[in-house]
Amino acid sequence: MTSTSPTSTHQADARQGSNAVAHTAVTIEDTFWAPRLQRVREKTLPTMHEQMQLNNYFDAEKRGWKRGMHPIPYVFWETDITKWIEAVSLSLATHPDAQLEALLDKTIEFLRSIQQPDGYLNIWFTEVEPEKRWSNMRDLHELYCAGHLIEAGVAHFKGTGKRSLLDIVSRYADYLDQTFGVEEGKKRGYSGHPEIELALVKLYRATGEKRYLHLSQYFIDERGKQPHYFDEEARLRGDDPRDFWAHTYEYNQSHAPIREQKEIVGHSVRAMYLYSAVADLVKEEYDESLFQAGERLWRHLVSKRLYITGGIGSTEKNEGFTEDYDLPNLTAYAESCASIGLIMWNYRLLQLDVDSRYADLLERALYNGMLSGISLDGNKYFYVNPLESKGDHHRVGWFKCACCPPNIARTLMSLGQYVYTVSDTDIFTHLYIQGTGNLSVGGHDVQVRQETNYPWDGTINLEIALSEPVDFGLNLRIPAWCQEARLSVNGETLELNHVQKGYARIKRLWQNGDRVVLQLAMPAMRIYSHPDIRENRHRVALQRGPLVYCLESADNAVPLHHIHLPEASPLESHFEPELLGGVAIIQGPATVVESDGWGETLYQTTPPPSHAHTFTAIPYYAWDHRQAGEMCVWISTQ
Repeated sequence: MTSTSPTSTHQADARQGSNAVAHTAVTIEDTFWAPRLQRVREKTLPTMHEQMQLNNYFDAEKRGWKRGMHPIPYVFWETDITKWIEAVSLSLATHPDAQLEALLDKTIEFLRSIQQPDGYLNIWFTEVEPEKRWSNMRDLHELYCAGHLIEAGVAHFKGTGKRSLLDIVSRYADYLDQTFGVEEGKKRGYSGHPEIELALVKLYRATGEKRYLHLSQYFIDERGKQPHYFDEEARLRGDDPRDFWAHTYEYNQSHAPIREQKEIVGHSVRAMYLYSAVADLVKEEYDESLFQAGERLWRHLVSKRLYITGGIGSTEKNEGFTEDYDLPNLTAYAESCASIGLIMWNYRLLQLDVDSRYADLLERALYNGMLSGISLDGNKYFYVNPLESKGDHHRVGWFKCACCPPNIARTLMSLGQYVYTVSDTDIFTHLYIQGTGNLSVGGHDVQVRQETNYPWDGTINLEIALSEPVDFGLNLRIPAWCQEARLSVNGETLELNHVQKGYARIKRLWQNGDRVVLQLAMPAMRIYSHPDIRENRHRVALQRGPLVYCLESADNAVPLHHIHLPEASPLESHFEPELLGGVAIIQGPATVVESDGWGETLYQTTPPPSHAHTFTAIPYYAWDHRQAGEMCVWISTQ
């Protein structure tokens, strides 16, 4: 038998790629995620369809659309339909449901009925403004809508084996290939809202048609070149490019070619979708300059413009980034879709370079920034996810711009794909979720069974099932939040002296029934922010495992800004099975500043008195499920 010490076959600065694992290859059977996924399948997806019917998504006449009317704000409404299709298709791939499939078939027939003879498919520019097709790609989302439609077509084909939607989107993609490009007679344009780029890579992977990959490459390479396409199309419309409402092409990341961009700027969702596509292209046709551009932008994001929750986007003004260290809490935008985009990007980066930095951020966004976007019962949503509230921010059942609900649903329905990636020689474990992964390494079938109560407990038991002995490396992520970890194989303790890029690699000839135990210490801990984040000066946040915590008025019957958490006070945690679906809470001694006795006086020469208080903090994802009240993530320390 080969050595069982955790070692690495690559240097710390070397890159090792890995390959995606389909969500259908991973079952999820834990008490944290499995009930949520069941609620989405059985409750959320049917309710979303009901909401779309109530809002006349499938009837342009009832929506009041007619030729020549003034554009409504949301000409991209059909992406709610196509993201719902994608979520349902992902669900059907693992959990057949005749009723959902019937709704799906009817919805696809609706889309087929509005496809034009040339392959074009966008109901607004068919029913209302057909003369404006491709006239304002900067603002009107035609290629964005096409992208989500294509993603839905690929997911439907993979999930059901039916070609009904795949054939529709392939016709559309063929039309796009005939329309855009550098060849004579084609438009040199690209989308103001990236999405088509990553969708075309998915379509290429599903069909093997190289033209789709090359079209994606064109859209990436053309973006930001001079003369600027959005200036030219504005002049063709009779508009002055200087009147662009956003005032800068940083808004849609077309201010410079991708390879020249140095900072993460603009609309946060657009940025995430664009850089996800960049990573996809690097994976398919390696380009060092594209890889370095993505790495440069990632480093800028995580060091200057990222919320502790995995939220991104500081302001409603551009639904995105502002300046370095500008991370306000009360007015944080942190759109649910942006955290989803962050998950998508880091998942792709893990396939280029297995580095726990990416998996750590994926996990942070998943358990905090994204998960807070959906209520515990699966029926209400946050569009934005602030880190502080005065008690007036609540989830709702639907939005006029309803991008977030189906986006959350499709993310949850594909959760299994984020647990593992593989290479010819190794399995990489990125997330710890109880269930079974049916994987393939070097042509050998390997089953990995996880047993764990994560994220409440840091003990993970893994059992390997094989039909014959197989030599491979099993890589286990040691999260950055974990300051003490222990590892054993078949009861033999292994030293963690050679963890590379955040993964402990166990290289051995594995036998059927081999057991690995990873123990991650999971105490409650204080987190401090960079001193240049003004709003967090003299404040601290709490985290336990992957979960960021917050205070709510429901647990603390005092104004939250009156609570001071002393630096040295102990933190304790315990599990409350009846609270918020079962959560671990953090408690500890604090002080509360008193306002009694001030009357109508605003200022005094003596400090206010204070009294002792035991604070209670809950996971951030679970806030706003009880009575309306204040919430804060960052707690005063003085």
